[in-house]
Parts: sequence; C-alpha cells; structure tokens
Amino acid sequence: MTIRSIGYAFIESTDPQKWLSYGTEVLGMMNSSWREHDENIYLRIDERPFRFVITPGERDRLQLIGFEAYDADDFNKTVDALGSQGVEFVKGSAEERRLRGVRDLVRFDDPAGNTVELYYGAELDYSKFVSPTGVSAFVTGLNGSHGFGHAVLPAPNLEETHQFYRDVLGLGDTDYMNFKFGDDPEDPGLGLYFMHVENPRHHSLALFGGESPLGCIHLMLEVSTVDEVGECLGRVVDREIPITSTLGRHTNDRMLSFYMMTPAGFPLEYGCDGMQMDWENYTPTTTTTPSLWGHKFSL
Repeated sequence: MTIRSIGYAFIESTDPQKWLSYGTEVLGMMNSSWREHDENIYLRIDERPFRFVITPGERDRLQLIGFEAYDADDFNKTVDALGSQGVEFVKGSAEERRLRGVRDLVRFDDPAGNTVELYYGAELDYSKFVSPTGVSAFVTGLNGSHGFGHAVLPAPNLEETHQFYRDVLGLGDTDYMNFKFGDDPEDPGLGLYFMHVENPRHHSLALFGGESPLGCIHLMLEVSTVDEVGECLGRVVDREIPITSTLGRHTNDRMLSFYMMTPAGFPLEYGCDGMQMDWENYTPTTTTTPSLWGHKFSL
C-alpha cells in the first residue's frame, strides 16, 4: 500500500472569511501564516502547515482532496499505475508544489469526477499548534502521519469508483454499509464503502453511492477528548449552526461524534475515540446499522 494518509482538502468558497471564523472559532483550527501573501486561507490542526485550504471562488464546494504517498518510490509506483490504466493526470507546476510545500504532485479525477491529488515529501515547519478554542490536540498521528481525518465522497457509479480506489490507488477495504435514510423496510438504501490507507485509522476515505453538487458528503476531524466534542457542540448551538446529526457513537469505527453544517453547505463530523486498527489481523466487514446509539440525521 503506497498511500499513507489523506493530507489536505481544498475548499472553494464564495466568502472565505466565513470559513476563517468557522474554522477558528467553532472547530478550533488555527489560522496559519503558511502563505500569508496570497488570497487563500490556510487552516492548521497539527505540525503540518495546513490541512484545509480555503480558496476564493464563484461556488461553495469541495475542490479536491490530497493523498500523501510514503516516498518518491511509492509516489512513482502509483503514478505508473494511473498511467497503465489510462487515467489522465496533470503534473503539478512548480508554483503548485511551492504553495502546498511538497516535492512532487499529480492531479486527476476519479471515475465519479472527484478531483484528487497525489503527492509526497510534504514540508513540516514544526510550529506549535495553539487552538484558539483550547482544543488540546487533533488526532493526526506522529508529525501528522495519519492525516487530517477522513472524507466521504459522492460516487453514483459506486462499484466502478470503488474498484478504482482499490485496484489502481491501492486502498484497502474496511467495511461496507447499505445506508438507509428512514425506517421504511422498502427503502433500498445506498451503498457506502469505507476504505483505509497505510495508517491505523478505520477509514480515511468513504465512497457513497449518491450524488452531491458540492462534491462532498462530509469531512471529519477527530479531537482527543469527549469534553472537546461537547465544547464544540456548545459553540455550534450558541451560533445556531445547523446540526445535521445529533451526538452518537458509530458502530464500525466507534467514533463518538456529531455532524454540523459547514459554510460550504456540506456537513462536517466532529468526534473522538475513533478505533486504531491492526490491519494484519483484520477482515473487512459488512455493517447493518450505522450507530450504536444517537446519530439522528436531519439532512
């Protein structure tokens, strides 16, 4: 497995200042001075200079996610796999590599049309993370090696897209769920694949068999304690930010979390206690219920 983490997300915004306020005052992310002379907003949660990049634009949407390869050899192996399967990709320019602080970079679309970047050699500035809301730490592994959390992407052509991530990019299956939106026994639901990379997170990517004009089903950030989840929930309530799912604990990864709306119009899951997996002794599962308790969704 050549991919080590989901390293960053670029989010297009019609009002980046809303994301600055939301990211720092609600989520507890830190406003980064990584590239302070350009028009983007960089939000950090750990030793990495940024995790979310908010870019000014004409739409509110997830622009792309970035997967981190272990080293140059693994990066080149994955690029070769893309080429051998006829996947069109664009090599990152010198300016794009500078902006991201990476040694090399390619960009491509998955079969569902989601834009993905693959990179290696990310810079660390080791600046101390100081949360403006008092979050002690986001769970990202040593030097951020486990990535920022996870992303759930739309994939109406679910099986084709799943096969691409499994067979071309080399992600592993963790779990499958047929997600239903109500109690109707006739509701066929929509498929949801949970996939992991080479770190202990239960899943760094999930693929949902439906559409989203915003390019994202949800993003997830993990904090260290249940108190920090509760404190964030309090800030959300105080600001009357829509809650898209009540507090609950998921079955497959045991994450204790709630979901809230972002300025982009897609939800963000904020949680703690996610399982740390041993992949050598794991068999992929099929889950029939999303949560042990709670998580009443209102989409």
